[in-house]
Amino acid sequence: MATETSTQSYSEKWYWDDRYTNESDPFDWYQNYPSLSPLINLYVPHRNHRALVIGCAFSEGMVDDGYEDVVNIDISSVVIDAMSKKHSDRPQMKYLKMDVRDMKGFEDASFDAVIDKGTLDSILCGSNSRQHSTQMLEEVWRVLKDKGVYILITYGAPNYRLRLFKESSCSWTTKLHVIDKSLTGQPLETPRWELTKPIPLDDEGSSVESAIGKSPDVHYIYVCIKEEALKTETDAV
Repeated sequence: MATETSTQSYSEKWYWDDRYTNESDPFDWYQNYPSLSPLINLYVPHRNHRALVIGCAFSEGMVDDGYEDVVNIDISSVVIDAMSKKHSDRPQMKYLKMDVRDMKGFEDASFDAVIDKGTLDSILCGSNSRQHSTQMLEEVWRVLKDKGVYILITYGAPNYRLRLFKESSCSWTTKLHVIDKSLTGQPLETPRWELTKPIPLDDEGSSVESAIGKSPDVHYIYVCIKEEALKTETDAV
């Protein structure tokens, strides 16, 4: 079990530089691409759409699946250098050192999809987590095209994550999916939940417990669709 100090370190650049310097094999956090591909394919159906992967998670699997333009960012120069060298022969993947809280290297409405497997969770482990997570969400919203999707794979239950979404100035239409945790990294033979079927979700997230029970052993997947019209209406009030 991680200590409080080591968990807090997940938000720090030095931690990831050190970890990736000393680990030769990549570690696939939470879920791997084959487990999540049915959901990615559902919400990012066009292989020529531009995707931003925050934290360099499973972009190799996306390119193997036919996606043509996958941009990866990470705060760690160590992982960016390593992945750039590893995939130098695959022009469909690009790797950039960048802080997700300040993505000024990208213009507004640059991407059709943003995929986040654990980066928001890491930021929430650190100091000033509310401020930094809000900065991140607002930057994600900015670089997405209207109707673009932010796919967040997280440990965070709806009563926590929905509150976080509301604290930002972003306007989303949010759907919730769940997937069983798998210690082997492989899809379970008989998953309890149908991945591509959304879980009923009310504004506070209280409907989820009645649908899947209390403290289920799952990863939550929030599919947040950017709605510029909703933000315009809110700003006008």
